Amino acid sequence: MTILNSYKSAVVASMMVLSGITSYAQTSDPSLPKAADGVNDRWQKSLTPDGAFDRVSHITQPIPWQHIREDDILWKKRVWREIDIREKQNVAFRYAGDENTGGGMFIEILIDALKKGKIKGYKTFDDHFSAQMTKEDIMETTAGKVDTQIVQDPITGVEKTIITPRDFNPEEITKFRLKEDWIFDRNQGQMVVRIVGLAPVVDVYNDQHVYLASKAMFWLYYPDIRGLLAQYEVVNPMNDLARYTWDEFFESRQFSSKITKVSNPYGTFTSPGAMGEELKEHLNPMEVLYEGQRQAEEIFNKEHDMWVY
Repeated sequence: MTILNSYKSAVVASMMVLSGITSYAQTSDPSLPKAADGVNDRWQKSLTPDGAFDRVSHITQPIPWQHIREDDILWKKRVWREIDIREKQNVAFRYAGDENTGGGMFIEILIDALKKGKIKGYKTFDDHFSAQMTKEDIMETTAGKVDTQIVQDPITGVEKTIITPRDFNPEEITKFRLKEDWIFDRNQGQMVVRIVGLAPVVDVYNDQHVYLASKAMFWLYYPDIRGLLAQYEVVNPMNDLARYTWDEFFESRQFSSKITKVSNPYGTFTSPGAMGEELKEHLNPMEVLYEGQRQAEEIFNKEHDMWVY
């Protein structure tokens, strides 16, 4: 009996020590990742532990990029592509958010960081990052629409116009544009893709809610925002614990997209027997999609061609 009691005491003591180590590791170590900052006021963090265990946030450092020397580049092509977040594979962009994703959609993470000065935004008259947005530009770009209503004063009978500003609606963002470089690096012996820029796209409607066009809100220089993207997690519909960070999400190409343009002398798609602007005028939306797929296949096959020749 004495031996059994001693064994039980030793087991209990060991469990207490391990529990203490686990608790300290999850709550006291300042070097461990911290929860991401909230990005809106709609999500309020729980005042008590909300779960069966103390959850530690995932890694908060971007995946290191291997350095590429210009002398090692055998082939390079610049590609512009578009992510339609209404597609099923891109549902993560429309997730309303929780405490581990910042409590908001992906666009709200970007806008919150812009307003707080964590990242820089660039104007959209070109995609070369040639003009940085001021604080006033950011507030104007991210401001919501206004509601205009004509009301009649019940006493004087005079009509007056009341303008009520609305908050920015993240649901209006339907797409994201990417600018990236596809590079064959002979040092690594493989095709390497580097995202250069990212821009959210908003749909524009008139007062009758008729679609007019789509326009980019702002451009972000992607290498500068990777540290921010590594602070927030992406929802995983299959497993709440196994989540990517947004940096891992983009680096592992977990999104669905289509190519809209590749670098060429005419500024648009080109194919045998067709000039740039002429081709653009004669292609319908379905043909543009097929041309984008053809360009993607050419890039995919380029790596094999490099090894063959």
